[in-house]
Amino acid sequence: MKAVLSYSGGLDTTVCIPLLRERYGYDEVITVTVDIGQPESDIRQAEERGTKYADRHYTVDAKSDFVNELFRLIKANGEYEGYVLGTALARPLIAGKVVEIARKENADAIAHGCTGKGNDQLRFENVFRQYGFKVVAPVRDLNLTREWEIEYAREHGIDVPATKEKPYSIDENLWSRSIEGGKLEDPSFIPPEEIYEWTVSPEKAPEKAEIIKIDFEEGIPVALNDVKMNGFELIKKLNEIGGKHGVGRTDMIEDRVLGLKARENYEHPAATILITAHRDLEKLVLSRKELKFKKLVEEEWAELVYHGLTNDPLYDALNAFIDTTQKRVTGWVKIRLYKGYAFPVARYSNFALYSEELVSFDTEAIDQKLAEGFAAFHGLQGRMFKRLFQ
Repeated sequence: MKAVLSYSGGLDTTVCIPLLRERYGYDEVITVTVDIGQPESDIRQAEERGTKYADRHYTVDAKSDFVNELFRLIKANGEYEGYVLGTALARPLIAGKVVEIARKENADAIAHGCTGKGNDQLRFENVFRQYGFKVVAPVRDLNLTREWEIEYAREHGIDVPATKEKPYSIDENLWSRSIEGGKLEDPSFIPPEEIYEWTVSPEKAPEKAEIIKIDFEEGIPVALNDVKMNGFELIKKLNEIGGKHGVGRTDMIEDRVLGLKARENYEHPAATILITAHRDLEKLVLSRKELKFKKLVEEEWAELVYHGLTNDPLYDALNAFIDTTQKRVTGWVKIRLYKGYAFPVARYSNFALYSEELVSFDTEAIDQKLAEGFAAFHGLQGRMFKRLFQ
């Protein structure tokens, strides 16, 4: 029998390789790592371990596919309870690429290293099951703990990065870096600086603020400081710039799909900057009614992504509405970065629903006396109600 394993190269997925042979009887275990912008060192490490411990290994380059998904996220201002959905958006894409290899290999099953307590099991399996594959989840099925896995790896001579002293579970891609596990599971514990790699502590960020300019075309970022860039380059550069200023840290209590509350730590400089800039430009070009309704759409969109349900027909319908609104979201926004903060300071668009002539205190474009009739009726029912009980 043959199993294809969605493989990150970390502790959970690496111990799954011998477990699939010992506990489940698979003769061949094939590992698949999907490159969505994680560090090259992580990709090389996964390739080395996959080649060493599995029967065959594949690395699939999906960076451009992931960037396209991130463009969709930016247009939707994608956030779930303050989390910028980096891992959540990536999982269905990774799962789809793993399915392609499983079909190529005529695999009997697809395996993953997710626990039974998190969200990723749902995001992966929704896609695997869509294509009719049997799913094997050793960590979940066997009720494994990370401490047991570390000891199991040691006994089997498996080289893994996690230790009992630093048992963190880290997931990293172009959009975000998540850190969880160990002492971080105690919400009263203050995270040590050692868990952060993308961002400096805001206290140690430069004393001088930096202002950057981001250009958008139909909701998609296309240039940084007037230099045209593709999406991958732009996001990577913003991660560097924002991280230098301590921008993009999140320490939160997150409501998982299963109902469990979890303490999560994230780094996401580019995501923070781009979503902040995009929202600001939308306020300039979209009508009040569009903005109000789009907030409802964004909330539903984010929940579907968080749950891994991007194959739901509602997801396509929501994206159709979002794409319609983005036709006018073209222009630029300037963002000031300073000690952990990113806030807009200027913006421009040819599609702006803003008129300096109409709104200025120093022009006579509007006859102010006309507003008296509106003011006379504004709040009428509330005033009538109050008079009844005076």
